[in-house]
Order: sequence, then structure tokens, then C-alpha cells
Amino acid sequence: MFRATLKSLLARKVRLVLSGLAVVLGVMFVSGAFVLTDTLGRSFDQIFAEAYEDVDVNVAGKPKLAMTEMEGEALQPPFPAATVETVRSVPGVAEATGVVSADGARLIGSNGKAVTSFGPPQLGGNWIGVSDLLQLREGREPQADDEIVINKGLATAGKVALGDRVGVLTLGPREDFTIVGIFGYSGDRDSIGGANEVMFTTPAAQRLMLGEPDVFNNIVVSAASGVSDDELRDAVAAAVGDGYEVKTGEQLSADAAAGLKEGLAFFNRILLGFAAVALLVGTFLILNTFSIIVAQRTRELALLRAVGASGKQIIGSVVLEAIAIGLIASVLGLAAGIGVGALLAYLFSTFAGGLTLAGVGVPASAVIGAFAVGLIITVVAALLPALRAARIPPIAAMQDVATPDRPLTKVTVAGAVVTGIGAVLLFLGLGGHAGGNTLAAILGGVLFAFIGVALLTPLISRPVVAALGAVFSGWVPGKLGRLNSGRNPRRTAITAAALMVGIALVTGITVILDSAKSSISGLAQDSIKAELVIAGTQTGPRPPTFDPAVLEEAKAIPGVRLVDGEYGDMAMINGERTWVGASSEPTALRQMFGAVPAAGDIERVGPGQMLISSDMAQTRGLSVGSTVPVQLARGEERPYTVTGIYESSPLFGPVALSADAARDFSIPQPIQGYLQLEPGTRVADVLPRVEALLADSPEVAVADRDAFIEEQAGQLDGLLTMIRILLALAIVIAVLGIINTLALSVLERTRELGLLRAIGLRRSQTMGMITVEAVVISVFGALLGVVVGAGLGAAVVEALRDEGITKLVLPWGQMGVFLGLAAIIGVVAAVLPAIRAARINVLGAIAHD
Repeated sequence: MFRATLKSLLARKVRLVLSGLAVVLGVMFVSGAFVLTDTLGRSFDQIFAEAYEDVDVNVAGKPKLAMTEMEGEALQPPFPAATVETVRSVPGVAEATGVVSADGARLIGSNGKAVTSFGPPQLGGNWIGVSDLLQLREGREPQADDEIVINKGLATAGKVALGDRVGVLTLGPREDFTIVGIFGYSGDRDSIGGANEVMFTTPAAQRLMLGEPDVFNNIVVSAASGVSDDELRDAVAAAVGDGYEVKTGEQLSADAAAGLKEGLAFFNRILLGFAAVALLVGTFLILNTFSIIVAQRTRELALLRAVGASGKQIIGSVVLEAIAIGLIASVLGLAAGIGVGALLAYLFSTFAGGLTLAGVGVPASAVIGAFAVGLIITVVAALLPALRAARIPPIAAMQDVATPDRPLTKVTVAGAVVTGIGAVLLFLGLGGHAGGNTLAAILGGVLFAFIGVALLTPLISRPVVAALGAVFSGWVPGKLGRLNSGRNPRRTAITAAALMVGIALVTGITVILDSAKSSISGLAQDSIKAELVIAGTQTGPRPPTFDPAVLEEAKAIPGVRLVDGEYGDMAMINGERTWVGASSEPTALRQMFGAVPAAGDIERVGPGQMLISSDMAQTRGLSVGSTVPVQLARGEERPYTVTGIYESSPLFGPVALSADAARDFSIPQPIQGYLQLEPGTRVADVLPRVEALLADSPEVAVADRDAFIEEQAGQLDGLLTMIRILLALAIVIAVLGIINTLALSVLERTRELGLLRAIGLRRSQTMGMITVEAVVISVFGALLGVVVGAGLGAAVVEALRDEGITKLVLPWGQMGVFLGLAAIIGVVAAVLPAIRAARINVLGAIAHD
């Protein structure tokens, strides 16, 4: 039986290649994700190990607020310079150096724009001299408060050089400095992890990066000979007290790398999610391939039963073929995944500003995932055809190879049940009834919905395919192609379902994002009563800001009625992390943004007072007069009193404080500005004057309201493009499924094709027949995907109605494009099978058994 299986596998190696290729692509995605995150994770380990190589112990102020990796680094509060002397006097300390190091030093490049960073921090600090790690490559150290040194990576990115006079943005407005030195790092590196660094004199760094003189936020401690790092850490911690974090260099390195790895783990889960979609599509392909092969081998399998093979042996034969395909595909997929992971890591390092990569490694998770996924997907997909093969009776050896189509009753009932389960799970997840399992319920609902629709598809495939193929019925090859595509509803349904999954996901996500864009844009148009908006595009954890003085100067422009600056930060309110905003103009909440008062006065808020949304008031049991403790990024915790409640809206956050509170935000500068003009004042008359005020704030620009809303809504387009690119792999696998189905179908119909050729069907007509068949199946799959995707998208939009997505937008134009692309996909998929069909030897085909 083993030899028979091996011969069968070798005899069908060409037809099984495409099935194996589907598994290869899915495994490539899985193993590539693990290789990518492992490579980047080890790279960050290496970076931080080198960065803290010269640090025995570090003392830092304990952050008032903990931050996630997605939110950026936690603000380390400054402490008195006298603390350095306290640490220096601890037994076992050889040297203690006060250090200023904080994110937020943005250099203005030669093009007049701030040098941006897509992830790595933009550090500002005090120059403490060269070391084995840090080397001054050009110039000298800063001696005056208007002198700086910068790292080589920043000099290259900003296209600036030694001796240039440049602007730098920090906690305060722009100030100009002379570049007197350029430094790098050991190993001829221009930066550590792509970070941009600006080093000032110590007094300048304290004023600009920490906001006050004679303070530091770190102390680097060197241990005396014979004193271990752990012993020194414990001694220093005892000396400085509880208000500080005292860690060894090894701990700092591990903590910094662990924070970044949290973000990498999230990214890894996203990639694995898209890999799961690709593998689901691949499962349809493999299931279809083995079903067709079993149907074609009916006489062969029946002969094996007639000579004594048991049903278990037949099942084992089919499963053994699946295992062989899965093993080969897993090996090839793992190899391809290593290459893809290495390529993506290289692209990431380039995009991140020259991240030095560790060597590409193959973690155990990549190997285990590759073989587990490859084998499980292949064997599970082949199991149903294997069970079907075991039921073939020996008498079938004396019958024709073709097998009659079976009734659809069982598969239809199963499809209805599975679809019903999916609908229930989606209802629980989208309706908020799944408790802490909302995401699992939604994903499970989508999976069951796809499988259920795929099971129901044979019921509708024949009439729908007949309707789609009617377009080609005036042409003999077109009529034949239409009839062939509807000949086996199950086969057509599974092939179409593979394409349906990718198209449905793209359509559903497009519906959700377009609805969100339309709803938010409409709400903003109706609610924002400001003709001009000052804002910038955020490229990292730190949002762009501008000089608060611009707000006061803008008020003096003729025709300007009201000016508001918006600040934002994370805070701890009564022990819960909450996003808070602050406004320079308290009346703007109602007069400029259309907030609806629910209780109290929402047009006035002073020190120690706060306005909250109605949702927050309800969920936290607050009302006007309630007092809650609030901890901001700077300063000490203090009580705030609720003086007003406004109706919740997606346009503004849950908490609004006064402008004076923004001084204790991690970024004490306005993030956005809004200008309301007097009736009759032209935007074109005011806009140039505001642009002139922003000359020293190059991170932001001023635009009219419509342009601002369009730009903000357009940010979702980038997300949609990324999702489409990732889902393209699933569509590629679906195309392989169509090619495979047609190729096997051509082989199955060899005699039929020979007879058609014998009675006058030309080669070009034969190719046309196969092409029509492919186009009909592709368009059928795309039509299913568009309908299912639009339905799922509409369900999500309805569930998000309370979150502000109130308009359902069906992208008819894009759905039409999807159908058009499906027709093109069908033509492309038909090329190889059509050529093969056209080349069939007529006499040999007629004699084919």
C-alpha cells in the first residue's frame, strides 16, 4: 500500500505542486513573522546592551505615570542636583555623574523642516564627555549655552554640518544654536537604534529639556573596584529613598528591550492573523484538490479495494499523500519565511533610521510553527476526501471514472447551522455581550460565517453561475464554458469560496473605514465652528506641537473672533488611566466644537476644576461637585472638582482641564489650534498671517477646516492600503486554486476535450471555453466576497453606532472594481490550463480512459 501511494504521488506530482504552493505561502507568512520579530528582538537586545555597557548603576526619578510602548516613554521627573552628591557619598561608588536625557529635542534641518523620526526617540541631553562607546568625530564639546553637538545620524538626516546655525525645538519655543561637534559610536555607527540626539551644555539641557535649573533626571554611577553592581544598586537605593528607580545597567537593558518587544509581539500577532487568513484560503484549495483527485481515482481506488485493501488503508493512503505534501511544503515555506523575515527586518532597519541588525536567526517557534501549520492544514484539508475515498465500493472498478454529483441536502443543512453559529458569535461580540472575550467572539463569528457561506455556496452556485455565464452564451465556447463551470456545484463553490474570503475581508474593512471616514468627517463639518486649524502629522509617539505664543499673537489678527489651543496627555484619575485634554479657551468647547451641556457649566473651567463627558460620568459614578484625585505626568497628585458635564462625542475626549494644568503634561505645548473668524472675514486674508506666525514652529501648518478634515480622514486610507497588501497573499492563493481546479478539470475531461476537438472545436475556441469557465468562477467568488464583506461591514458599522460611526457607506465603485479585477484574475488563471487543453492530442484524448 505504501508503494502504491508513493507511485500515485509521483504520478500526480505536477497537479499537487499548486496545492503544496498554497501551503508554502501560508507557512512562509507564519515563519517569516517569527523570524522577523526574533531578529528585531535580538537587535534591540544588542542595542540596549551596548547603550548601557558603561553603566554599572543608574538612578532615575520614579515616573508619575506608567506608559505603554505604544504611548512612548514614561516621563522621568527631575530631581535636585544635590542628589548627585548624595549618591557620590555612598560607599562603593567610584563616580556619579548627573545626566539630562529626555525625548523631544527636534532639530530643524537645512530645508527648514523639523527632522522627523518614525519610532526612535529624539533625545536631548547634556554633554558629559567621550567614552569607549561615544566618540567625538568632528569639532569639540559645547562650551556656551548656544552651542550643541549632534550625532552623525541626525547630521545626515538634517543635511547639516559643523559650524551651521540651526534651530532646535524643545519644551520651549525654537532657539538657535551653533553645531560645534558631531559624534558617533563605536563600531563606526552613526546612532544607537536610529535615535536622533542633540547634546547641550548642562545648564541649557536642564532649562530646555527638564524645564528648570539645577536638576537632573538620571545619575550614572560607576562601582568601585571589588563592588558588584547588585551590591552597589542596593546601597544607592537605600541612600536615595523610595522616590527613585535604581537599576543596574543589565536591568535597564532588559527593561528597555522588553518594552519594545511588547510592540513587536503586537505586530507579530497582526502578521499571524493575516497568515491565518491565507491558510484558511489554502485549506479550501487543498480540500478541492484532493476531492478532485479522489474522484479521478475512483476506479483505481476501487481496484485496490477489490484486491483486498481495507477502508483504513485507503484513508491512510490519502492522508500519507497529504503528509508528504505538508512536509515538503513546510520545508520550502520555512526557507522562504527565513528569507522574507530577513528582508522585512532589513526594510524595517532602513525605515527606522539605520537600526543595526543582529544576525538573522531561526527561532524554534518558526520551525515548530512551520511544520505544525503545514502538516495540520494539509492533513485536515485532506481528511474529508480520504473518508470519501474509503467509502468507494469495489464494484466501482467496473464503472466509468466519472462520479455522479451527490445531493446537497446535508451540506446545505450543515452550512445553515455553521452560519447560524457565526451569526450568534458576531451578535455576542459586536453587541458587547461576550464579556472579556469580545475579540475572540468576533473572530470566531467571522470564521464560522466564512465556512458556513462556503458550505451554502453549492446551493446557489448553479443558478448564479448560469446567470453570470449568460453574458457569454452567444458564443459556442462561452456557452460550453458556462455549462462546465456549473457542472459540479461543490467544486465550483469551494474554488469560488477561496477567492471569497480575501475579497470579503477587503470589502468589509473598506465598508468600515469608509463609513468611519464619512461619519467623522460629517460630524466634524457639523460641529467644528472654526475656519482655520493649526496641526501637524504625527510620525511617532510624540505629536507635533507649536509655540503657545502663537495663540496670543493670532488673537490680534484682524477678523479673528476666537482662538483655542488644545493640549493632551495621559493621566491617572482616581486610579484609572485616562486621556485628558486642556484648552486655552474654555468657551471653545461649546462655541467652537458644539458640545452639548448635560449638567453644570461647561464654558468655564479653572485651576483644580474639570469637565467630563456624560459617558465618563455614568461609568465612574461622577456628578457635578464630585472630587477625584488626578495625577498628571509632572507634579504631585491633587484633587479636581467636576464643575460641568457635556454630552459625549467622538470629537473630544472624556476629560477637559484648564490651560494651566497643561504645564504638568508630559508635552506642555499645544498640539492643535483652532481659529474662529468674524462673520464676513475671508479665510484667504487671515491664513497667510497665521502662516507667518508659525515660521518658528515647522512641525505644524495651518489649513482651512475642510482641508484639515480631509487630511485627518485620509489617514485611514494608509491603513486600508496596508491591509489590502497583506490580504493580497490570500487572493494569490485563491488564484492558484482556480488554476489548480482548471488544470485538474482539463485532465479529468481529456476524452471530452478530444471529442470536442474531433467534431470541429478549434484550439482558440478550446482556450476560450476554459477562459470563460475561469472568469465565471472568479467573478462568482468575487460576487460572494462583495456580498458577504458588505454584510459583515454593515454589521460592524451598526455595532459602532454609539461610538460615532453613524453613516453606512457602501463603496459601490470599489466593489465594481473588485468584480472587474476578478474577471482579469480569471483570464490570468486560465492561461496555463487553456494552453494545455488546446495542445491535447485529439486521437490520444479520444482513446484516453
